[in-house]
Amino acid sequence: MANNPLVNMFRVKELRERIFFTLGILFIFRLGSVLPVPGVDPHALKEYFNNLASQGGNAFAAYMDFFAGGAFSNFSVFMLGVMPYISTQIIMQLLLIIFPSLKRKAEEEGGQKKIQSWTRIASVFVCAIQSFAITQYARSIDVIADGMSVLGFSLIAILTVTTGSMFLVWLGEQITQRGIGNGVSMIIFAGIVARLPQAVWELIKLVMNNEINFVFVLVVFVLFVVVVALVIYEQQGQRKIPVNYAKRVVGRKMYGGQNTYIPFKLNPSGVIPVIFASSFLTFPLQIANTLGGNSPWLAKLSAFLNPMGWGYNVLYVLLIVFFAYFYTQVTMNPTEIAKNIRENGGSIPGIRTDKMEEYMQKVLNRLVLPGSLYLAIIAVIPTVVQIIFNFPASISMLMGGTSLLILVGVDLDTMSQVEALLTTHYHDGIVKKGRLRSRNL
Repeated sequence: MANNPLVNMFRVKELRERIFFTLGILFIFRLGSVLPVPGVDPHALKEYFNNLASQGGNAFAAYMDFFAGGAFSNFSVFMLGVMPYISTQIIMQLLLIIFPSLKRKAEEEGGQKKIQSWTRIASVFVCAIQSFAITQYARSIDVIADGMSVLGFSLIAILTVTTGSMFLVWLGEQITQRGIGNGVSMIIFAGIVARLPQAVWELIKLVMNNEINFVFVLVVFVLFVVVVALVIYEQQGQRKIPVNYAKRVVGRKMYGGQNTYIPFKLNPSGVIPVIFASSFLTFPLQIANTLGGNSPWLAKLSAFLNPMGWGYNVLYVLLIVFFAYFYTQVTMNPTEIAKNIRENGGSIPGIRTDKMEEYMQKVLNRLVLPGSLYLAIIAVIPTVVQIIFNFPASISMLMGGTSLLILVGVDLDTMSQVEALLTTHYHDGIVKKGRLRSRNL
């Protein structure tokens, strides 16, 4: 028991406090996911979604529930999750590239704090727009409590849901600072995990009622296990760029002279492209679905953006590839890397000093393209499973695709941070052979 990593996790005071703090925050998140917005009739809401489930479910509701951990179908205060904040972050990152003056402002001292403040303020407006769309959705399905005026419900719902989403973002930041892992990713992870037991039970009932062939379930389960193994293998893969540093004398000391390498991951951006692509499509999808009945062109957009349709999935794949290149360029700039190597007297064997940027850019492009296509293929697995094996959307979305990538990615990131803390306190890590490489989520 002395070398048991699970026991060591709770022996280290710092790690123990971080674990319990994270669990406490996630408990608050799950509690808020079942607290309905004031003015919603819970009985009418339950009856509506029960009828919807008996008719085969709704792809839009299943999609929104997927990211909110079931909070959307509960019309809870956390029904939007952290998606509005992520969408705003994407828009802000794009603006930094489009407008050089904004990028210069971000590079100034204290500039990043200003950008973060502007992102939070913009997130409030995005939340308010999506909250208004939710009020229209509540009117369309007739779940507003008797005696509650439409205007009064709209104002309360917009204020409650917007506050809930921003409070959830704050909880995520607390996990990042005082807990384990990236807080926003951890909240999405917790929402997906919370939906798994219900999805498994629904699958068992469908098999018992002979609505799904048990052989199909076995095939999908084997596919699930194989894809998990491939995702872990791909996420841990690296391309090592060797770097040699020349010896140099500073005062009476000699520096350099060692050989090292720059690790380029086979998938440098991790699951970020999948999260970005999903959240980027969530905003127009929600607006189109909730307001489609009032506008013909929004109704057409809603049909085009059906998560089970070809239009949505084509856009999804293209956005994953785009954000893979975009995020890699933001986080791993070959020009900056080459500049740092030159300033420290380093060189890449066989590559001229003035050609290092070009060489590293070529290596990154060769890694990002297959990596992004790999992510895109896994992300559309739920659609394929649902069409071929006739699985319900609520089950297929949780057994593969985006959920699988997020679960594996966040789990690897959390394990790497626990590994680092255990090693720092002179305890054996989680894994016996080798060490987990940290992932930047």
